[in-house]
Amino acid sequence: MKKLFFLTILLAAFGVANAQIKTPAPSPVGKISQEVGLIKVDVEYSRPSAKGRKVFGDLVPFGELWRTGANASTKVTVSDDAKVAGMPLPKGTYALYTIPGEKEWTVIFYKNTSFWGTPEPKDFKEEDVQARVKVNSIPVRDLVETFSINVNNLRNNGADLEIVWEYTKVVVPIMVDTEAKVLKSIEATMAGPAAGDYNAAARYYYEEKKDMAQALVWVDKALEKGGEKFWILRLKANILAELGRYKDAIMVAEKSTELAKKEGNEDYPRMNDKSIAEWSKKK
Repeated sequence: MKKLFFLTILLAAFGVANAQIKTPAPSPVGKISQEVGLIKVDVEYSRPSAKGRKVFGDLVPFGELWRTGANASTKVTVSDDAKVAGMPLPKGTYALYTIPGEKEWTVIFYKNTSFWGTPEPKDFKEEDVQARVKVNSIPVRDLVETFSINVNNLRNNGADLEIVWEYTKVVVPIMVDTEAKVLKSIEATMAGPAAGDYNAAARYYYEEKKDMAQALVWVDKALEKGGEKFWILRLKANILAELGRYKDAIMVAEKSTELAKKEGNEDYPRMNDKSIAEWSKKK
């Protein structure tokens, strides 16, 4: 009984020693995800609050590189190519650094996202700057207590990345080429199935031993749209053989072998040779 009592006390003491007190983070993490045209813009950042302090020009000095938030540097991800204030921003994730000024800010999209906060001057590399733009500092009448980043003023071809805190806001225009994507989608849809679609349909019919005449129509469409490819010709040869057209199957298989050898493929010539030997006995 005494052993059980002391064991209970020991376990309780161990639990107290390893307990952790949870308190709210001083600068909670914030995340936003916003569709802009046909791409997505994600932002992950830490959100400090003013708490009665003067922010810009004091807590955040003018003329110095800032992590644009707290803790780890702010990350901006674009799911496809975009532009910021006219500068190219390829698909990817960037650290968002800023240099606040009284009337103008410099906003930097930095390719190296591994730094905690801002890199030391000796570690900052110009080749890692994907985009550097200058935007006006806009006065805000009402106090914004907590640092905020938003994606607003959504349009089909863009939006505004807004950075706002205390009595200051800056706006970075984001542009996306929605029109080109839409037109490409329209053209692809109106043109009908692609070569790969016809090839996949023909292969399925061949493997499942369905209507070989229909499979032949589809494999011919694949060759028409995608050009002569040795793997598609191999499929056509197999379909022709299933239809009993062994002479035609051999001719197509020989063409498949010829193209495969030109591209350095050894497997298809070997498979074709084996099939040709079998079909030659049946023609």
